[in-house]
Amino acid sequence: MNRLEAAELDIDAQQPVVEAIRQGDSYAMTEFIRQNERWVRGAIFGVLGRTSDLDDVVQRVWIQVWREARRLEDLSRWRPWVYRIARNAATDALRGRRREQDAIVRKAEMRSTPGSPADVQLAGREQERLVLESIAALPEIYREPFVLKHLEDLSYKEIGELLGLPPDTVETRLVRARRLLREQLAGKV
Repeated sequence: MNRLEAAELDIDAQQPVVEAIRQGDSYAMTEFIRQNERWVRGAIFGVLGRTSDLDDVVQRVWIQVWREARRLEDLSRWRPWVYRIARNAATDALRGRRREQDAIVRKAEMRSTPGSPADVQLAGREQERLVLESIAALPEIYREPFVLKHLEDLSYKEIGELLGLPPDTVETRLVRARRLLREQLAGKV
């Protein structure tokens, strides 16, 4: 049995657990978290790009899953539903962190002199910020497959199943995402 077949069995096996969560079973929720923690953390990390806010965002995701489980109508679509919750929570956290980073950079720029170690550190942070901003600025239809492929290392088929797309469409969107990123970052990094 290959990785994809195992994942499909796992998704089907989770449907009764998801139904139990919909009925308010906290034990089922605990088991669901245990079984899905790793990939949810990976999806969030794919958007955030670092681990500093990861635990807080993961906790927010599980709380939202618990609160909104009754809204999930198609149990076979539980994984894309959880992924969307995770992606949205990570995007919100990224926006908040970006505001904080901008304030820190402004303060540091006022204190540093050209060529100082602080300048070198700021240049690295600025580069990282530009790349993260460029990824975040991608249209959602390109950003999602890009994050899943390059940060989660999922196959085109796995990405397609998560997003409800054929693998050829995933490949096309990845090509366009890479092109857009190159254009956005040209001359900046």
